[in-house]
Amino acid sequence: MYKILTVKSAVYSLTICTLLVGIIVFSGCSSSKQVTRIDADTTVDLSGRWNDTDSRMVANKIIGDCLNHPWINNHGMSTGGKPVVIVGGIRNKSMEHIPVATFITDIERSFINSGKVRTVSSSSERGEIREERADQGESAALETVKRMGRELGADYMMTGEINTIEDREGGKQVVFYQTDLTLTDIETNEKVWIGQEKIKKFIGRDKFKM
Repeated sequence: MYKILTVKSAVYSLTICTLLVGIIVFSGCSSSKQVTRIDADTTVDLSGRWNDTDSRMVANKIIGDCLNHPWINNHGMSTGGKPVVIVGGIRNKSMEHIPVATFITDIERSFINSGKVRTVSSSSERGEIREERADQGESAALETVKRMGRELGADYMMTGEINTIEDREGGKQVVFYQTDLTLTDIETNEKVWIGQEKIKKFIGRDKFKM
């Protein structure tokens, strides 16, 4: 009886050891995730999709082109001041998800950093600001209250859209992005500038080899 129990205990211990060794080996073979911090301006293109670099690059180039056309000088000569611009709706008509809000922010940043135009808040942002102004009228000290009816009216509105064309064959793919932006005189409805920026990406995928 003692021998039988000893054999069973040995088999049980061996089974436990085998399971532990298997767990250790499996854990060692499983892939681990490695995270490395990189500079935010570094170009990293993993999937070939629209990314932060594309958004920033297109905004800088297309606004640079916008600010080097006659409309801005014409405005200065007729009014003696900087034009006031609002960035309106920019539609994503592509076949993939593009964070348009980030692209709009990049456009506004390019406008503001240029120092050539004045940029005002969008309609959605103005709602929150107006609520704050109304709250100040009830709660803030009189000498610090910001008055109603003093908002800066925009002279021009920028609108546009982003489109894509894809060409795919086997493990290869070409993605073409086209961004079209239009600047319109709000008072006259005249289009004073139309800009376009294109990006073409070749995406090659290696076939899985045994």
